[in-house]
Amino acid sequence: MNEFPMRINKYLALKKISTRRGADELIKEKKVFINGKLATLGDKINEKDKVEIKGDKNPKIYVYFAYHKPIGIITHSPGEKETDIKENIQNSKMPKDVFPIGRLDKDSHGLIILTNDGRITDQLLNPKYIHEKEYIVKTSNKLRSNFKQKMEAGVNIEGYKTKKCKVQIINDFTFKIILTEGKKHQIRRMCSALFQEIADLKRIRIMNIKLDSLKPNAYREINGKELNIFLESLGMKENL
Repeated sequence: MNEFPMRINKYLALKKISTRRGADELIKEKKVFINGKLATLGDKINEKDKVEIKGDKNPKIYVYFAYHKPIGIITHSPGEKETDIKENIQNSKMPKDVFPIGRLDKDSHGLIILTNDGRITDQLLNPKYIHEKEYIVKTSNKLRSNFKQKMEAGVNIEGYKTKKCKVQIINDFTFKIILTEGKKHQIRRMCSALFQEIADLKRIRIMNIKLDSLKPNAYREINGKELNIFLESLGMKENL
């Protein structure tokens, strides 16, 4: 916020009131006022100017978090004696209206994105957009010599052949895999089809968002440059 004078649409985007395009629409609809005067497209403001949005007393403020889902926690719709992410974080300082985007099965752990921005759901989850998700997988039995080749080429799981992926062998019992789709229990089913038993499955990256050293059940806010890259990759420009 030290780049004044600043275009009004950029200011509203930085305040997370709207995207830049959305801000232009608000201006066209004559809902934006600067120091009591109706704003026009291209207006610039200074730090001490007063900006008001008429007709929307509670504009939506979007937030995004990287969360490390622990093993044993359900992403959505828990059964009897099960705990889901919403319940698991209910005593945290995270806003109450956030929800997980996508799924990570009960026996897996790692990165999941929590947000109150439903606009990104389809862009993030629909495989036609080709967004990468990266996992570290440990197996109970030694990886077969042709495992990498077969996984990368696509695996037939109950009549569906998975898309090509990238696999890096770390050691005899561990590999990394990068997918651009997310069928239910996909990695587990792929490994099962190739006679490999999974001992541990951890998601470490979604697009440019990385888990890094985040501990189980811990979270951090996604903001700044990291958020800008993430949203722009989804075809949105929430911030700069």
